[in-house]
Amino acid sequence: MKELITGERLRLRRAVLDDLDYIMKLQAVPENRKFIVPFSEDYHRKIFTCVDKMDVIAEEISTGERVGYFMLRELNTPCAEFTHVIIDKKGVGYGRESLNLLIKWTFETKCFHRIWIDCKDYNSVALHLYESSGFVREGLLREIILTNGVYENLIVFGMLDREYFAR
Repeated sequence: MKELITGERLRLRRAVLDDLDYIMKLQAVPENRKFIVPFSEDYHRKIFTCVDKMDVIAEEISTGERVGYFMLRELNTPCAEFTHVIIDKKGVGYGRESLNLLIKWTFETKCFHRIWIDCKDYNSVALHLYESSGFVREGLLREIILTNGVYENLIVFGMLDREYFAR
């Protein structure tokens, strides 16, 4: 398995086919599902061979247990998108640690110019995490996603390489 970066408690690695059931399970959890637009199993299968997209698994170093997953897109541009930030083990700081590792990897290892992420405007935990991790609120996409017959807003956040290195 291709390790991307290692932190204090977690390592991030590229997801493999054996992770597909785990990814699909995380997307299906009602508490997670309300904050994401789920992708099909077939879509994730295609990601495993893509160069412009990647599913990333966060796992505990000490146990090897998977604790969450991310999806990255637009990896063939200087402006990568983070999406599907889903943490399985909530409340122990794994979201913050894995997001910070992913930010470090994109700027220090992959040398991206810009990263961006969006989230639903009522996802207070994600909003706080992104802003406290150095993302800048860039805009509001009004009524852009249709969920269960209701249009929802997305808030767009971005971070530039110079902002990252200035921190």
